[in-house]
Amino acid sequence: MDIKNAQKIVDSWINEHGVRYFNELTNMAQLTEEVGEVARIIARRYGEQSEKESDKHKDLGEELADVLFVVICLANQTGVDLQNAFDKRMDKKAKRDHDRHHNNEKLK
Repeated sequence: MDIKNAQKIVDSWINEHGVRYFNELTNMAQLTEEVGEVARIIARRYGEQSEKESDKHKDLGEELADVLFVVICLANQTGVDLQNAFDKRMDKKAKRDHDRHHNNEKLK
């Protein structure tokens, strides 16, 4: 699935099940909450903190999907074409960083 299609799917879901989009500030707060859940899993599962029993069942993929859903909501309600923005960003990164990481001694 491409990003443009994902934006359409989320918009359809909002219209069919969600009544309406939360306002932008509410969605920004929601995004922060979802990113926090991802951070908690990564910090405890892959970092040095011990994982709490209550967190062991949490699915990182599902939490990342929650982040993506809210990002798409924000894009839809602010008129951002994420496919176009992503393509432009990747082109910029490819040009800017073409040799940057290969020449980084820290990554060797």
